[in-house]
Parts: sequence; C-alpha cells; structure tokens
Amino acid sequence: MTEILQTPKLVVVFGGSGFVGRHVVRALAKRGYRIRVACRRPDLAGHVQPLGNVGQIQPVQANVRVRWSVDRAVQGADHVVNLVAILHQTGRQKFGAVHDFGARAVAEAARSVGAGLTHISALGADLNSPSDYARTKALGEKAVFDTIADAVIFRPSINFGPEDSFFNRFAGMARFSPVLPLIGGGQTKFQPVYVGDVAEAIARSVDGKIKGGQIYELGGPQVLTFKECMEEMLAVIDRRRLLVPVPWWVANLQASILQLLPNPLLTKDQVLQLRAHNVVSDEAAKAARTLTGLGIQPQAIATILPSYLWRFRAAGQFQQRRPIAER
Repeated sequence: MTEILQTPKLVVVFGGSGFVGRHVVRALAKRGYRIRVACRRPDLAGHVQPLGNVGQIQPVQANVRVRWSVDRAVQGADHVVNLVAILHQTGRQKFGAVHDFGARAVAEAARSVGAGLTHISALGADLNSPSDYARTKALGEKAVFDTIADAVIFRPSINFGPEDSFFNRFAGMARFSPVLPLIGGGQTKFQPVYVGDVAEAIARSVDGKIKGGQIYELGGPQVLTFKECMEEMLAVIDRRRLLVPVPWWVANLQASILQLLPNPLLTKDQVLQLRAHNVVSDEAAKAARTLTGLGIQPQAIATILPSYLWRFRAAGQFQQRRPIAER
C-alpha cells in the first residue's frame, strides 16, 4: 500500500526577519512547517533562509499598511503569526497604522483564508494609557479579537537575546561612556524574557497546543528594576560605570530633542512607558496564562547574557572576569 505524504502546514510570519522573528522562524522550521516570511524588504531577509532546509523558508514582500500586500502574503496559509511592531514613529510608520490598522488587516486576511492567528502585543498594552505605543497595542488586540475570537495573543515583557536592542544598546554605551542614565531613578520594574522562550510559546500556538481567545503574559523568572538590569549587564561585561538618576522632567526634555534623530535613543512616548512597571500581572499568573502555565521553563538573564554580551568586555571572550567582591 502506497503511503501518502501529507504536505506540512504553511505558516506566514509577518515581521519574521526581525529580532523576535528569526527565533520564531527557527522554532517553526525545527517542527517541519513550511514558512513564508512576510516583510517590507525581502531582499534583506536572506539571513532567515539558512534557519531551515532548502526551500523551507521563503521571504515575500508585504507591508501591513498596504492591505492588498497582506492579502497576497496569506494566500494558502494554515496559520498566521503577526510580529510587526515599531518602537518609535518615523515617516509613514505610525503607531496607529502599524499596531492598529496593521493588526486588523492581518487578522481579516487570516480570517478570509480560514487560517489560525497568533498575535504578538506587549506588556503594558492599555486602552487608557497616555503612551501612544501602549494604547495602539491595546487597540490592535481589540481589532484581533473582534475579527478572530479564538486568536492567541501574547504580551511579552522586554525580550532579550543575541540581537536585542536593550542590553546590547546599553552595553555598547558602556564601552565609551563613563556614566549610564537611570530614567526616573531607575526604579521601573521589568521582567525580561528570553526571546527563545517567546518563540517556543508562539510555535506551540501554531501547533494548536494553546487555548485561543485569551491573552497570555510572558515574563522571565526575575522581576528587576531598570537599575538592577544595568547592574546585571555591567557585571557580565565586567565594567565599572556610574549609574546616574535622571529626573522625569529632565528625561522628557532630553527625549524632546533626541526623538528628532533618525534612530532616536529616547522619545517622549518611551519616557511615558517607563513610568509604568512592565511585569506579568497577578491575574495572568493565577490563571496560568504565563510561560510557566504553558509548561515552558523561562530562562534567567544570568544564564543567557554571558553568551552574547562577552563582546563588550575590554578583551572580549578572552578576558578573565574579576571576582564579584572586586567589581
């Protein structure tokens, strides 16, 4: 009797060429899925193809602000993952256009082909937030559930990993600057989550192992203040730097100038975001809507940071770190 081989499911990943995206693509490729990476510049997405077998991963052009390109990208899809987000506004890339309109466009396109949907939001998403980022993230969540009631939504805290823009950025600053700023005194709380753990949760949702129609909050095993995050980073790169508290009003003034740069270090909207803690809620923890609740053991930053921040040490990977008592 001839065995009939079943064609693997096709998963379309919007924003799959970015930091979180490449880890999601890798997790999906290991499961044998066919993957279509939808991004604005597929000519710059060649780095995702070696993450799977030959022909398994295919970048295609799509822009969540352009509805017809979204519809084209999801043709034949069994599941759709939306990772698209921006940290600051520039040109036509506005929070409302990407987080709200874009989320609805992807959700409606997925519904039109009968595909499942996994949407990535962010901790702190709130319809009443003074931050445009947080408010449009919440509007995007609403658009998704209005369109596909059984969609899966993940809200991760700050993602860390080899290509992150958080620890890498401040470690880079520490190479040249004798001081590091602590906005608002550095007391804002975070729950940094390893990007590989987030990718695993997303892959399990594609597998159909996660109940839809709910919002899951993803955080790491530790709750750290911004100051503690900087101290952890400095310990890993073995550098002494002065941590200087910056009052909110000063940070806001600095951000009003810095946000004029093409790739701003800080914006006024980000200052607003930093006024709120970025941690998993008690409600999500009690309802098991967390990584642990999904059966995923979150990785601690002390385990992962040394694997990629070593390049910021004075002598790189060959530097012998000082004893803790001497730092």
